[in-house]
Amino acid sequence: MLKMPKLPTLLSFNAGYIDTAGFLALHGLFTAHVTGNFVTLGAAIVYRSSGTLPKILAIPVFSLVVICVRLLHYRLEKLGKPVLRTLFLVELVLLIVGAWLAWALGPFPDADNIGTVVVGMIFVTAMALQNAVHRVHLSYAPPSTLMTGTTTQIMLDLADKWHGGLSEEQAATVNSRLARFSANVAVFAFGCGCGALLFAVVSVKCFALLPLSAALAYVHNEAKTKS
Repeated sequence: MLKMPKLPTLLSFNAGYIDTAGFLALHGLFTAHVTGNFVTLGAAIVYRSSGTLPKILAIPVFSLVVICVRLLHYRLEKLGKPVLRTLFLVELVLLIVGAWLAWALGPFPDADNIGTVVVGMIFVTAMALQNAVHRVHLSYAPPSTLMTGTTTQIMLDLADKWHGGLSEEQAATVNSRLARFSANVAVFAFGCGCGALLFAVVSVKCFALLPLSAALAYVHNEAKTKS
């Protein structure tokens, strides 16, 4: 019997996939990696290239969604409603709508096309929600959308192992973290590769895979909640 991937694994795949497919389909827009939009926005302004509007919008949209997710979290808790299940359901709906609109409106001719902006902001909203959920509810796991800190920690742990002198307890902690963090980076990279490959093959139809992986994350959370 096949074992369902862990929740952080599914989220990392999702983030790598949507960031790469989105970057290619939406003309350089990062949907999950807000730092990338600061970089590409600066370049777009200096070189007066297209795509300034979605990159400008992505940053406040991302920030506003994170605030709204936090406030919704408090509201759901007050009402006695399931927080994580509700938030994953919202992300699933956003990805379904985004994938459907990408299929209906794409391929997108340029970065400032209204369809590009609308689909891009829907995906940015979904990934901002995922970032907030991961930060609050899955803080034990490495980030699903940002690999810089994770990669840095892997290299630090490798250096500690090579240097030696670790106690048995310290070595066990380092080995456990190395396994988890390395798997996270590998899954994210795999998602990036899949996103690029499927976009090259089926263009914007590649976004149809996003609701599937999000649905798996929702089902995984449901199963864990009931167990």
